[in-house]
Amino acid sequence: MSDRSLRGMRLGAQSMETESGVEPAPRQRVEYRCADGEQVFVTFSSEAEIPPVWVSKTGKEALLVDGERPVDTNEKAVRTHWDMLLERRSLPELEQILEDRLNILRERRGERRSA
Repeated sequence: MSDRSLRGMRLGAQSMETESGVEPAPRQRVEYRCADGEQVFVTFSSEAEIPPVWVSKTGKEALLVDGERPVDTNEKAVRTHWDMLLERRSLPELEQILEDRLNILRERRGERRSA
């Protein structure tokens, strides 16, 4: 091997192109503010849809400055087991089922019904 041997370079680590004539995409810097006054600045593309809420690095929710307040669309009430049961049965039906089941339980235990 002579002094003219080629030396390798890291593939993908360095570009062979120059940055002359390259223009970055248009951007906009958006400010968010937490309830405690912490400011959060985020850079978006000028074409991007700006979210009304951003989670800061500290984990707090920050609201868009000079933006509309987010509308909470999750107004759907939580359905409990009782609510779902009432969709299938009426209260008199449930009372009758309870009485029947209690009678079966009392018979298994050897108790007599006092009525």
